[in-house]
Amino acid sequence: MGQPSKAERTLGLTASLDGAPGLLVRKLAAEALEAILSNGAAFDDVTDAQAGLTALEPRDRAFFMSLVFTALRRKGEADRVIDHFLTSPLPRKSGSARLVLLLGTVQLLFLGVAPHAAIDLSVRLARGDSHARHFAGLINAVLRKVAASGHSLIDEKKAGQVNTPVWLWSRWCDNYGPVPTRDIARAHGSEPPLDLTVKGDHQGWADRLGGVLLPTGTIRLGLNQGQVDLLPGYAEGDWWIQDAAAAIPVKLLGDVAGKSVLDLCAAPGGKTLQLCAGGAAVTAIDISASRLKRMAVNLARARYHPTVIEADVMQFDPGVKFDAVLLDAPCSATGTIRRHPDLPYRKTAEQIGSLAGLQARMLEKAAVHVKPGGTLVYCACSLEPEEGEIQIDNFLRGNREFELVPVKSGEAGIEEHFITHHGFLRTLPHMPIGFALTLDGFLAARLTRHN
Repeated sequence: MGQPSKAERTLGLTASLDGAPGLLVRKLAAEALEAILSNGAAFDDVTDAQAGLTALEPRDRAFFMSLVFTALRRKGEADRVIDHFLTSPLPRKSGSARLVLLLGTVQLLFLGVAPHAAIDLSVRLARGDSHARHFAGLINAVLRKVAASGHSLIDEKKAGQVNTPVWLWSRWCDNYGPVPTRDIARAHGSEPPLDLTVKGDHQGWADRLGGVLLPTGTIRLGLNQGQVDLLPGYAEGDWWIQDAAAAIPVKLLGDVAGKSVLDLCAAPGGKTLQLCAGGAAVTAIDISASRLKRMAVNLARARYHPTVIEADVMQFDPGVKFDAVLLDAPCSATGTIRRHPDLPYRKTAEQIGSLAGLQARMLEKAAVHVKPGGTLVYCACSLEPEEGEIQIDNFLRGNREFELVPVKSGEAGIEEHFITHHGFLRTLPHMPIGFALTLDGFLAARLTRHN
């Protein structure tokens, strides 16, 4: 076979299978995509279960992540190119042949892997599958055509729509219009930056880490920072990773020093860390033991000690009321597709409706824990109005003791274009924050209780 490509040498790929450098990485990528696309598995769950990943060196793992994430982000484009060169669809019993074609096409068109390496390794990967091996010759022929003329079939102007499942594209067009939908989809095709929330000395840490201080106080670093845990301040717990949009809802509570705050659905703990940094007396609730374990690690690193309880929000009864309650509701998470490109392939419109019902019940429960004169902040990392604006409108109609407190332009660095005419916070993935583009999609609303 040919030598590893320049891209592979740069990434330092060393893992091998049957003596072929880089083949194991591609095999693991094919397995992950099969679990996500065919079985609806979450990427994080897949990688947690893949024992082979632990044997990869960091740079090999980086290439694995790039392969899988690019295949998910640009699947629509890759599929169109593959279909153009296939004279007929692959039969049902072709094993991993289609996934092999997808990975090969992604390497050739989007990752800059040398054709001889991408094609040869794809053929070897197919030969390792008892069903796909019968199509090794076809895979070789198709990928050679992709390498020769596949780029001419890519239309960057239509990429966002092509790569977005039809049901999501239709929903967003209905809710936001075709032009914003195009921009949202384009943003989802890009790699997310690394955003950090720091305990204090924001500008000092931005300078030290070589980042940009955003208007809301988040520090944004560039791509390809290497191992995050080796950056200054990580081990000491001086900062934690948190998307700029996800860091805003806590800021709607204002000064929390000395206040009792209930953080519902708290894990993995970014907002809990923010509340602790602000001096609040925090009670954090989450039903997931595994997520709480991750949260415990983050809290220990930052040296914070809030009250953490594993419990179902719907069953939780603390016997006291709080100055403030924060509900980061479980949702479809369509605002985080940029970070989780597997989401469009494992979510459905029906799930959104079911989640909206759960959110409504949780919001009613959260309201019970708010003191008279206290504040309730509801947020969801979703682009779907049923999980955001509509949710709050319905709640306010049925709970007259609560009133919306509109978000104000300039408050906590929040720019005017993030505020709806009703006073909700609404970020979309294509919206600029300062002069730095892209952030997750979020909805947050601040309510106060009169009695």
